Amino acid sequence: MSTRVQQLCSVRSCQEVAENTFLLRFISQEIASSAEPGQFVNILASGNGAGVLLRRPFSISRVEKDILEILFHAIGPGTKLLSRKLPGNRIDVIGPLGQSFHGNAEFDTAFIVAGGIGVAPFPFLTDELLKRGKRIETFVGYRTAGQAFTSNLQHLHLATDDGSGGFHGTVIQLLESSFVQDHSGKIKIFGCGPTVMLKALGEFARRKQVCCELSLEGQMACGFGICQGCAVERADDDGQYALVCKDGPVFQSTEVNL
Repeated sequence: MSTRVQQLCSVRSCQEVAENTFLLRFISQEIASSAEPGQFVNILASGNGAGVLLRRPFSISRVEKDILEILFHAIGPGTKLLSRKLPGNRIDVIGPLGQSFHGNAEFDTAFIVAGGIGVAPFPFLTDELLKRGKRIETFVGYRTAGQAFTSNLQHLHLATDDGSGGFHGTVIQLLESSFVQDHSGKIKIFGCGPTVMLKALGEFARRKQVCCELSLEGQMACGFGICQGCAVERADDDGQYALVCKDGPVFQSTEVNL
């Protein structure tokens, strides 16, 4: 089990890598050494006398030695502060948090399915799956091609809502048109993105009778189950809820009602 730590971490770099999408790299040997694909960090955004009260959760996008990467849109005060970080600036980080993907299960081919910034955890997962000798097919969907981030992904299939790149349509429509169940042995699906996309992906996996893990979004101010702000209904318990930050963010698609 990963050991959670809180640290002031030094920023290595922060770059805009797609339209209003930033890749921030920071140093933490302790977090990097225990992080697993699918886990996240909670960051307190502050700087130049400005700050926000609550931490922001970010999927761990990739790990290289003692450097971690996060991928995010700069849309609110916290993420806009982060997007302006310079090398050597310090950020207050708690992590690693949450449950990871199960990339060591018995399957031959991973179908990675991402919508928008939901692509964030998948470079890390891709690295781990390649180490395990898994075949990977990656399906990513964006509103427009200018938003696409595709680095460190394998066998990429792109969908855009406006048809400006790749398949013209949603990522689920692209997956439906591309899926051949028996061509690569046993398949497992890994998904992350907007809730409406994840719901459709879970239904797709049920129809195809394929194991599917989903990484959910939630209002995770604390990151480890104290604030109770990220509840999601369990599928197997009447009226019972799980916490995205503690019990997830990764769930079997059959475990939750979206």
